[in-house]
Formats: sequence, C-alpha cells, structure tokens
Amino acid sequence: MPRRKRKTSAAAEARNWLELPPDVTASILSRLGAIEILNSAQKVCSQWRNICKDPSMWRSIDMRNYGGRQDGRVHEKMCFHAVDRSCGHLLDINIEHFGTDELLFYIAERSVHLRRLRLFMCDDISEDTWGEVALKLPCLEDLEISVCYISKHSLETIGRSCPLLKSLKYNHRHIVEGYVCDDEALAIAQSMPELRRLELLGNALTNEGLEAILDGCRHLEYLDLRQCLNVRLGEDLEKKCMEHIKTLRRDYEFQDIWSWLYFRQQQLQRICPWL
Repeated sequence: MPRRKRKTSAAAEARNWLELPPDVTASILSRLGAIEILNSAQKVCSQWRNICKDPSMWRSIDMRNYGGRQDGRVHEKMCFHAVDRSCGHLLDINIEHFGTDELLFYIAERSVHLRRLRLFMCDDISEDTWGEVALKLPCLEDLEISVCYISKHSLETIGRSCPLLKSLKYNHRHIVEGYVCDDEALAIAQSMPELRRLELLGNALTNEGLEAILDGCRHLEYLDLRQCLNVRLGEDLEKKCMEHIKTLRRDYEFQDIWSWLYFRQQQLQRICPWL
C-alpha cells in the first residue's frame, strides 16, 4: 500500500526571517557582539543593515575578542565606528586586547552617560590617559580593569571623578610572592566610599590595606581577595570582615591567574555561546 504523503503545515515550512517585526529582529541582533554585527549581520540585507544602524542598537557595545591581539587594529577601527553609531547614547562597553589611549579618549568624549566600562588585557593604554578620561565619565558606576596596570594616582583620580562608582574589578596578571604594596588599596579606600563590589584578585595588599578598605568603603557587600598572598586573616580581622561584608572570597579555587583567565573565558562562552 503506498504511503500517504505527509502534509506540511505552514509552521513547518522554512521561515522567512525578513517577515519578523523590526523590534523582534532588533532584539535578536542585539544579542550578538559588535564584531559579529559589523562583520556579518548587517551585510545580510538592507533591512538588517538599517536596524543595525539604529543608535538604540549601540547602547551596549561588546568587543570581546577571543582572537587576541593579532587583529587589534582592525577591531579598534570597528570600535570607533560602533561608538559613532551610538550617537552619544552609549551606556556599556566591553573591550578586550586592543584598547589604546586614542580609543579611550574617543569613547569618553562621546559617551558622557557611560555607566559601565570593561577593559581586559589592554596593555596599550598609558598611565597619563586616565586622569583626563575619568573626568569625562561622571556617570560611571561599574569599572573593570583586569590584567592591566594603573597607578594609585589614577585610581584616586577615578574615585574622585566618578562619585557614582559602585563596582571596581582590578584583577592582576602576575602574582609575585613576597611583593608587598598597599598603595592601590589605600587609594581605593580614600577615594571610592560608595563601592558595593570590589575584586582585587592577585593584589599585593596586606592586612593594613584590607583594614583601610573596610574603614573607607563602608557600603561594601562583596570583596574578592583570591590569590592575595599577603593577607592573613586573624580572628579580629576576619570578624571585622564578616561584620562589614556579605560575601568574602578567600578560597584558592584557582592556583594561578591563568587558570582564572581560562575559567573566565569558559564562563563567558557558556553565557554567550554565539561569541
């Protein structure tokens, strides 16, 4: 007996993505990173290109770059273009591997409402840049400068220029056993009283620096001191931490900074599988 031909419902037929409402398409495309949008998505058709040129698509710019530094100049040009498309409405930007003085100035001058800035392994940003840039970011609430270096003076300038700062992630690349320095901890304690979250993974601070942070950052709720080898929590200091802070990270989950970096990248890929 011949098999009956199965009817294909309209829902089972190939979907024409161009028939989606523009706001739905924009919501889908916004989940891509900026590199994917500029390299691929906007080239699909004129409708997608028009959506990708809308300033509302560029309130958040994600320039995560797993390729490392080799494409830095290309990605830097793309970032300039993405900032232009935001038309001054940029709130959140994430840059990996290719940040420069020129790019940071460009972002600050055109993004006075910026609330979150994340810089990861951006070695080409000079020390003198931070003083001028921080003054242009009065709305900044969340700052990450991981595997980069800035001095205590720059940290103080950031703290005084960004009074709304609630979260600081200043995680180091190198952990040098025996090196002791409380300068950064003291700068944070003296200039960032409104902090709620602080990450200092791999910092060289001592108990003195930790006490200064506890005294100066009275609203602190989360403190990450993993791989801070010079901190020795005695009974009194541990009690003081528990009285002030809801979450204190002191475990040795990561034996070295590169294990942490690998974990962080895997974590981001799980959260954002399209990257």
